[in-house]
Amino acid sequence: MEIGVINRLCNEGRCFDHVSQFGLHVCQLASWDISLARPDIADNARKAATKAGVRICAIWGGVPGPAAWNFTEGPVTLGLVPEEYRRERVEALKKWADFAERVGAPAVITHCGFIPENMTDAAYPGVVDAIKEVAEYCGEKGLEFWFETGQETPVVLLRAIERAGTGNLGINLDPANLLMYGKGNPIDALFVFGRYVRNIHAKDGLCPTDGENLGKEVPVGEGMVRYPEFMARLKEVGFDGELIIEREISGDEQIRDIRKTVTLLESWM
Repeated sequence: MEIGVINRLCNEGRCFDHVSQFGLHVCQLASWDISLARPDIADNARKAATKAGVRICAIWGGVPGPAAWNFTEGPVTLGLVPEEYRRERVEALKKWADFAERVGAPAVITHCGFIPENMTDAAYPGVVDAIKEVAEYCGEKGLEFWFETGQETPVVLLRAIERAGTGNLGINLDPANLLMYGKGNPIDALFVFGRYVRNIHAKDGLCPTDGENLGKEVPVGEGMVRYPEFMARLKEVGFDGELIIEREISGDEQIRDIRKTVTLLESWM
């Protein structure tokens, strides 16, 4: 396992100081701005990453349109589930795949949304077809397509992978998200889909305390993930990918928390 950090795509792709300041050498390169998925920016990013000695382990690609991170508007705004945004978002993820191929990253990651729990739901086949279309496009480029966990229960995510059946689908397991969305326990989830986990978001959080809002994100080690046990289980399932630190705040507090998380992860490893 190697420790890395989320790195926002900016400055025309010359943006790896954020990774280097922590003494790290791997990142997920992330952006919600599809206008940045250009060949020239990819070329800049590839050169800048090489110069900084940073490996881009995946592209985290956001999609156009609204995104509400709660239980009320979330199901009708997030990922590939809302039909009115689906075609535009499929095409956006294909652009991120083009970008990933050019920058030399092996995979594209995104949130696919509140995939229906009921597989007989009339909306279910269209969601799976959209996932399959993106995955097949990635596969043609030698890439994988990874779900970031959050809005789906572990078995729903496993079912989507099996139903799409493209052979290049994987999971970016965010253990905090499973708890913050009330969708599962990350340690137990590894029994369900552990063989598909490719990356980890090193983040921590708490379960929801009401029926409309997500649980709270907290610094790693202060939430409900139970990291020593979680990492022991990762080893049991043979995980050897990256631990990508994500702290969804900004400023000096974010920097301090990331540095502390590096130290904690090293001790638990």
